[in-house]
Amino acid sequence: MCKEIILAKIVEQLERADRLSALVPDGASHWRPLPDVFPLCDLLGHLLECAAGFCAALYAACPDRLAHFARLRELEVNHCCEVEEARARLLEYRACIEEGFALITDADLYRKVPTVFAAEGESLLWILLANLEHLINHKHQLFFYLKLLGVKVSTGDLYS
Repeated sequence: MCKEIILAKIVEQLERADRLSALVPDGASHWRPLPDVFPLCDLLGHLLECAAGFCAALYAACPDRLAHFARLRELEVNHCCEVEEARARLLEYRACIEEGFALITDADLYRKVPTVFAAEGESLLWILLANLEHLINHKHQLFFYLKLLGVKVSTGDLYS
């Protein structure tokens, strides 16, 4: 039951990120709000890293059953990414996340899995929640970029 709730929130946030990505005006991908802030295309590429983080956590929890997730490491993240690529890849990561969640149980959420930040491991639940926070923060950043670009967005674009 807990895993379904967490998955639903992750999917909601991925859908919101996709919706906001679709609102990026044509020709605005290299726009940046300030000279020392990364451009919108880099933010879209970073959203891919946020989504990939869920896949990495699920892979660490089920490496035998999700061995094919290893191919996701070959996909570029944190790069200048156009809207079409960002949207397609968010959809691809969502499918992988749903596949991974189908293989875990609520009990698995409390199992420790190693991470690049903690070799001794963190609970899968902790890692998923940290990744969710990361995604939400950058989704919100995209929302503000769009506002600064003059796109008509509202809180309905942030929340379902």
